[in-house]
Amino acid sequence: MEKITEKLLLEKGSPKTNNLEQIKTLNLSKMALELEDLPVKLLSRLRSLERWDLSGNMLQEFPKCLELPALRYLDLSDNQMEDVTTLKSLTALEELKMDGNLYITVSDNYKLFVLLPNLRIYNSKDVTATANHLRYVYSDNLRTRMIAVWERSFSLPDPISAEKLSSLKKNFVSAACKQVKFGPSSVTDFTKWRVEILAKEYLRSLVEPKGDLDDKAQTENKDNTDTSETPKRKQVDAAADSSFNLTPRKKLRADLPESPAESSPRKSSLRLKPLTGTQSRMSPQKPNPVPSTPKMAETPRRSAKDKQVKVVEQKEKLSRKEAKAAQLHRHAHVLPIIKSCSKAKPVCLKPLHALQCHSKQDSSDDFSTQLWACAFQPQSESSAGSRMVATCGGDSVCVIDCETGKVMKKYKVSGEEFFSLAWTTVLMSRGGSAPSQPCSVLAAGGKRGLIKLIQPRYNMAYGEFRASRKSLSVLRFNHRRGNFLFSGSYDKKIIMWDIGGVDKHFNFKVVQLLKLEVGTTPLHICLPPASPDTHLLTACEDGLLCYNTQLGANSTTKRANKMEITFPVYKMEDKQHNYHTIDGLSFLTDDVVASKSHTHSSIYLWSWSGTRSQRPDKRTGSVCAVVLAELQWAVTDVPYLSLNTCPGQSYVVCGDDKGRIWTYHITNLQKNSGQIGKTIPPTEVLEWPTLERKGLSQIEGPSINSVAMDPELQYLVALTDKNLAVIWKRNIKCT
Repeated sequence: MEKITEKLLLEKGSPKTNNLEQIKTLNLSKMALELEDLPVKLLSRLRSLERWDLSGNMLQEFPKCLELPALRYLDLSDNQMEDVTTLKSLTALEELKMDGNLYITVSDNYKLFVLLPNLRIYNSKDVTATANHLRYVYSDNLRTRMIAVWERSFSLPDPISAEKLSSLKKNFVSAACKQVKFGPSSVTDFTKWRVEILAKEYLRSLVEPKGDLDDKAQTENKDNTDTSETPKRKQVDAAADSSFNLTPRKKLRADLPESPAESSPRKSSLRLKPLTGTQSRMSPQKPNPVPSTPKMAETPRRSAKDKQVKVVEQKEKLSRKEAKAAQLHRHAHVLPIIKSCSKAKPVCLKPLHALQCHSKQDSSDDFSTQLWACAFQPQSESSAGSRMVATCGGDSVCVIDCETGKVMKKYKVSGEEFFSLAWTTVLMSRGGSAPSQPCSVLAAGGKRGLIKLIQPRYNMAYGEFRASRKSLSVLRFNHRRGNFLFSGSYDKKIIMWDIGGVDKHFNFKVVQLLKLEVGTTPLHICLPPASPDTHLLTACEDGLLCYNTQLGANSTTKRANKMEITFPVYKMEDKQHNYHTIDGLSFLTDDVVASKSHTHSSIYLWSWSGTRSQRPDKRTGSVCAVVLAELQWAVTDVPYLSLNTCPGQSYVVCGDDKGRIWTYHITNLQKNSGQIGKTIPPTEVLEWPTLERKGLSQIEGPSINSVAMDPELQYLVALTDKNLAVIWKRNIKCT
């Protein structure tokens, strides 16, 4: 103990023990330490400790209940460890080394994977996929078998007493451990250990029932591990593609009412105008059907709602006065924005670059390819200061430097049509004694139902896996667990995948963890910032749905039950107006959500916590959104114009069908107001810039399919249905 005390003091170079709270790295390697040599009270003060080397000692177990909340790396190699369950208090641990412990078995390794929820790297290898398979999929199989034992032979005593419960617990746990057989014989010890824990949890849930949103459904596991690679692609300079001269047009006054949208046919086969008569409405990323194909409902791009038929002629006849009156008479609990309560000023954005980087056969005459999704690269130490944005459309995915306007990487897949993409950061294990490092990964998918995993830094697409037999409509990573990926598809399902990490050779493994039966095509997926592991919101062609996505406990890996969130405008629906298609969704803060329907010329801001706290209707399972404000937006019938938010700068942004970008600086939402039915005008509407290129006529404002902003709102990227990506830059001088 004297050795360790001296070592701890030397770490800070001072005899003052109050500096222990500041230690981040501690090396106690090869000091011949045993358990009694570890002063628990002293070590418990290392609240900031991140890396701890205890290799080469004589430890048989770790101090029980030693909580080190910041510890991410622990080296216990070359010890004499036997009981790994003493490590369960290290819940933040991400990397662990146990090499050279002769008594550690495969079952012990599996116990560690379950006990340490954040463990990713074990003995210098990425074990994320294996660990999550054990935590959720394998455990769910054991839970199903354990429950079968209960239902077959046991029941709660009547009346319940402590003595009877104690006897029941002993008998039930013993029977479950004996009767549940699953997995290879080499992990029998782990299986019995896990069944014992699950049996105790299940019995406790019966005695002390808690609300559970999930129905008991049959477990369905699929492990898609197709890892075919694509060749590396060289860097592309888009100087030729961005040779437009940009001239910003005059700003639209925010206080002027919008004129009714004019009906205009879409030249691209992927976006349709509203149709008349009995014609069906299509989803955004859906081609027009071939006339000779009778069974259109079998294609992945057909909308399932005939009731969304619009009578365009009636809409065109609306006068400006009627359009304004319709906005003011909508039923909503509207709360005004008080700009004087905030010191922040609205940003000033100027057009910087216009790119044509997704052209078919690299033709500069292609103005028909639609661009669908864009996202900025997550910031990390290795990418600090960079402003890389990924865009997808047609058969390619591009990574663009916003400042220079150069396409740094371009990935083309013949026959593919990309509809969605998402960034994340996973751990890369480098083997040996080298510590793991963060690795940026870009996932993209579309028409073929395949998710491609791309590593832009190394200029390679290192693999792909099949997510659906139909087209993919949306991808979203869990911002708290970067290896958890949600995919939505036209087979009306959302699946959560664990893509794990990668090793130095870019080997990876994918595991399916959860399947949600949506019943309608998901268009957007949002995870609440404060609870991304437990809830999921999805904007669909037939409404806004909320799911419980918590893994483990008594949850199943296949779920169908949900809660629908409705809006006041639904009450105004008639034969010509259907507001259930939610084609825009994003969190502005931990609690405030922005959403819209294309036929409702407003954007709702509503409270997530207030909405979720309501009791769902017993018959429909729905709750009405607690609306905080209603933002004025364009009058248009064009669907799938996605909105986005910049929480760090309190901005909501959405494009329209005329090339304009509506921006809203949300400085303060007053919590008490009696004003109802009033919409709040935009802070600024950015007009479509004048694009000039020799031999090219002026391009009229296209539909803005998608927008994205970096966290500081230094850049704004807008994607259009005319193969143009326009980058706006923040102008400090005019703010």
